[in-house]
Amino acid sequence: MRGLGKSRRTSRTVTVGLCAAALAAALAGAVPAQAQGDAKTPHWELKDSGTDVRLRGLSAVSRDTAWVAGSKGTVLRTTDGGAHWRNVSPPGAVDLEFRDIEAFDSRRAVVLAIGEGEASRVLRTDDGGATWTESFRNTDAKAFYDCITFLDRRHGLAMSDPVDGRFRILSTSDGGRSWKVLPADGMPAAQDGEAGFAASGQCLVGSGPRDVWLATGGGARARVLHSRDRGLTWTAADTPIPAGDPARGVFAVAFRDRTHGLAVGGDYRADQASPQAAATTPDGGRTWTPAAHPPPAYRSGVTWLPHSRTAALAVGPTGTDLTTDGGRTWRTVDTGSYDTVDCTPDRGCWASGEKGRVARLEH
Repeated sequence: MRGLGKSRRTSRTVTVGLCAAALAAALAGAVPAQAQGDAKTPHWELKDSGTDVRLRGLSAVSRDTAWVAGSKGTVLRTTDGGAHWRNVSPPGAVDLEFRDIEAFDSRRAVVLAIGEGEASRVLRTDDGGATWTESFRNTDAKAFYDCITFLDRRHGLAMSDPVDGRFRILSTSDGGRSWKVLPADGMPAAQDGEAGFAASGQCLVGSGPRDVWLATGGGARARVLHSRDRGLTWTAADTPIPAGDPARGVFAVAFRDRTHGLAVGGDYRADQASPQAAATTPDGGRTWTPAAHPPPAYRSGVTWLPHSRTAALAVGPTGTDLTTDGGRTWRTVDTGSYDTVDCTPDRGCWASGEKGRVARLEH
């Protein structure tokens, strides 16, 4: 979707405390045991990315390895926990807006550039970013790609804002080396003004080998669409997150399995309130319930904490929020600005955003 802001200056490396004891409790059992009395409160630790661009694309591989992508064709990679970042940006990509990246390991990744017409592209690297191959360039002036996701190392999807009244889905079965547009007859009609938000790389997510969810905004109702067959057919469900304006809707979804999901969003304009900025589903997205105590402001990214059935983090320009009850209630635990967040099975959680900000959750 058009209209989200660009980057500003970089910030220095600092440690930002997540002072909520609830976060330590949420991570209990998901972090290595420490001696009684020596436990440290988990906190975001900012890493020096060496750039000042906005990094809305993030793919965490492990506590040591992560990829970020952003404005001015920027792609960065770390393999030492963020101590050093290598600029692995594709040559000649300075005019591209990278808003999503999906990495398989420290060497293989697929990145999505957004925009109208040929500005929307997909590139893949197999050598840690030393070289890149463009595997898709959009030639339809009506298409605008927002997000990309992979269900495994071979099967992936990308989504475009509606073309001729329906969201467009791009599919790969060879790890992003080639792509094809899927038929539109299995996609419900879009609402007037409905689109996806290229804010965090989380408007299209998957769980398991076949299930995919697509988050929308801008229409009269903020919806989440669900496919059980890798994007061939879809069903749509309304969410309680406010919409009715091009700046409002569901910005990100996260599923810890095929049934339990979270949605966050709101109104990305800083001068606008974002009530009911989060919702939950227990049934794969068929029904959504508003959070009893949602985040206090717009949130653009969300992820489940590793090895937890009830704990998750949501991030946005005004802070990070924690839930320990599966999304029913949220508590602000940090006020730093982040656009997206991602966690890995080895208990590595990363966040990134404006001014080159990248952080890892330390404990």
